[in-house]
Amino acid sequence: MKLKDKIVKRVFDFIISFLLLIALFFPILILIIISTIDTKLFGLFSQKRIGYKGIPFVIYKIRTLNKKGEASAFGSKLRTYKFDEYPQLFNVLIGEMSLVGPRPDVEGFADQLNEEDKIILSVKPGITGPASLKYRNEEELLKNVVEPQKYIKEVIFPDKVKINKNYVLNYSFRNDLRYLLKTIFFED
Repeated sequence: MKLKDKIVKRVFDFIISFLLLIALFFPILILIIISTIDTKLFGLFSQKRIGYKGIPFVIYKIRTLNKKGEASAFGSKLRTYKFDEYPQLFNVLIGEMSLVGPRPDVEGFADQLNEEDKIILSVKPGITGPASLKYRNEEELLKNVVEPQKYIKEVIFPDKVKINKNYVLNYSFRNDLRYLLKTIFFED
């Protein structure tokens, strides 16, 4: 990605995340309160992920799982409509993430990338992107798989790497706008 592209992307990310955080501040707060009541755990969830240049950072989400690790009915709705991702706008605002890019992986996946695939780490991870859109219903897909962890490791992860690598190698701001619109309007 060229320096000019990175600057345009960062300015766009900053402005949009700032405006969305202002507009969504109270809805996010309400969702955190409802999630706290629903899960009986603090409604804001944080987790270490691998970001730009392989540097770990803390990602924020609205909690959807209870103490048993099960999604509540409320949590399932949040996940279906991706409302649990809203707090990541803060990650975008402070420059740890972008609105569009490869999803940041938990530790243990990024270190499995070969040298050629590490190009994925040359851009900031995103809230949405082409791989996120393809696997929007990943949880539903995994319900029909006998060994979900094996399937993730052998099928989904390599496909996401291929898609994300293509995103980085063929980056365009126009495509970012297209991915955002597909995310907003629930298109595949």
